[in-house]
Amino acid sequence: MSLLEVKGLRRDYGKLRAVDDVTFSLEAGGILGFIGPNGAGKSTTLRILATLDVPTAGEVLLEGRSLVDAPDKARPLLGYMPDRYGTYDDVTVREFLDFFARAYGLKGAQRRQRVDSVMEFTGLGPLAEKLTTELSKGMRQRVALGRTLLHDPRLLLLDEPADGLDPRARIELRELLRALADQGKAVIISSHILTELAEICDSCVIIEQGRLLAQGRVEDLLRASGDASQVTELVVRLAAGAEGESMGARAERMLLEQPRVKDVTREGSALRVRLELEPGAGPMQAEAAAAVLLAALVAQGLPVCAFSPRERNLEDAFMTVTKGRVA
Repeated sequence: MSLLEVKGLRRDYGKLRAVDDVTFSLEAGGILGFIGPNGAGKSTTLRILATLDVPTAGEVLLEGRSLVDAPDKARPLLGYMPDRYGTYDDVTVREFLDFFARAYGLKGAQRRQRVDSVMEFTGLGPLAEKLTTELSKGMRQRVALGRTLLHDPRLLLLDEPADGLDPRARIELRELLRALADQGKAVIISSHILTELAEICDSCVIIEQGRLLAQGRVEDLLRASGDASQVTELVVRLAAGAEGESMGARAERMLLEQPRVKDVTREGSALRVRLELEPGAGPMQAEAAAAVLLAALVAQGLPVCAFSPRERNLEDAFMTVTKGRVA
């Protein structure tokens, strides 16, 4: 039995259907990415899973127990971190966590030990006596995550946890989440930052306009998105030199003149080239088209120092499965 089972979940607000027949499951130790644009129904689904909202229809089972019929029994197993959270003025990190530990019913030595353990795990120990209002965004995220972990939940529900974080803080957050999964906790991360999810999640659910469009392991979704597309993407880098910018413009013009090139975009110092192939074209045809393009670049005297396929990512998968979808 899966740790979490969501079956036919639906949530209506009057005539608006925010969540429409969503079904998925999650095993212990797994990290699930909940993908979708703003307004797709991600936060509504998480609020239902956190027992903060009641579905119009459907069922949610956590360790076989219904969150809808018996929310009080399920809440000790849940840890919910909303996309917007607050801190209290004139409260230190330790006082903040201790307050919530008391709210979770922890007492005496057990409470103090749990607060210390969470601070050590999240790296908040050196900031224990610092006011929460004086912390950086990344450190406040750690405090919010620490609060979520105090009662040692089995399932973590994290709504946009990386939103607004700098690159270092995002890397540190990913490391913390992977460590939690290694402890056997199940984690659901809702986000519209697809590059973040690809690096941490084992599986994904893609949702748009409240409807579940695709689900599965990350590599399976990427493979399916590649199979469904007749566009191959390449990354071309030119050697740096005195003519750097003019050479790049010349390469861009030349590439756009090639018969298989759909479009060319600049990505920093590189050029991203999209080749459109014939219907049914396979890997051999894609390689042949790329070889012709490379030969043309070299023949024009352009100093190519890197030429490689662009790896597909979750953004590609999302765009593939949502293509042509309308409200």
